[in-house]
Amino acid sequence: MQSPSPSRALVVSIHDVSPLTQRATQTILADLEKLGIKQCSLLVVPDHHRKGHFLDDKNFCDWLVALGRAGHEIVIHGYYHSRERRKAESTWQKLMTRAYTADEGEFYDIEEEHAAALLAKARAEFARLDFHPPGFIAPAWLLSEAGETAVRKAGFKYTTRLKNVLNLTTGVRHDSMSMVYSPRTAWRRALSLAWNASLYRRLKTNPLLRIGIHPPDLDYKNIWRQITKYIPLALEDREPMTYWQWISTHPEFHSATPHDHVQS
Repeated sequence: MQSPSPSRALVVSIHDVSPLTQRATQTILADLEKLGIKQCSLLVVPDHHRKGHFLDDKNFCDWLVALGRAGHEIVIHGYYHSRERRKAESTWQKLMTRAYTADEGEFYDIEEEHAAALLAKARAEFARLDFHPPGFIAPAWLLSEAGETAVRKAGFKYTTRLKNVLNLTTGVRHDSMSMVYSPRTAWRRALSLAWNASLYRRLKTNPLLRIGIHPPDLDYKNIWRQITKYIPLALEDREPMTYWQWISTHPEFHSATPHDHVQS
């Protein structure tokens, strides 16, 4: 089988995978497979909102192991996926952690020591299922500088933010804004649909197209219709792959010097 080509790629990621979202994720994966997406990057939360650790759910663990064996990439996605509100927060902090991400920016302003402890705990727990994920992606893509330092020191190979993908080994950032939806309110849904339609057109010449899916997207017909419209269109001239497949095969990541930005 020919190796995936990174020259024109589509990465579909499913965020917030956990026992809380397993049923919705199963439906999403089934729909994606019909469209030609057989491998996704699955962003798994160890203890989603502190409502049940994934290792305590044997059914979930067996399912996740089967997905990994089928070629899906397992990515560590925060630890609790929640951030407690603090006293004396600035207007900007409130905007980012409450309005933008509904108190889910766990790594937004995390200190290095705290991040390192959560990362070590998560890696040890994933290793119990023989998973050794090369990637860590912070909830809502919000990762502080100190958090990034901890992720790099922990030995992860890459992370992503909303606007780019970062190879932590070389320091190369590849600019690629992710398509993503915000279904919490009617006005957010309408804005998401218009924004992503425009973004898809703007990204047509970008070597990497990213589509980030959250389980609640499935509940809104207009959102799911748009997602399932753009994936087949993208696959007309793009190779579907996971984040790690793309990073590990992309020549620019292996030839560029640290801290370069790869423009598209």
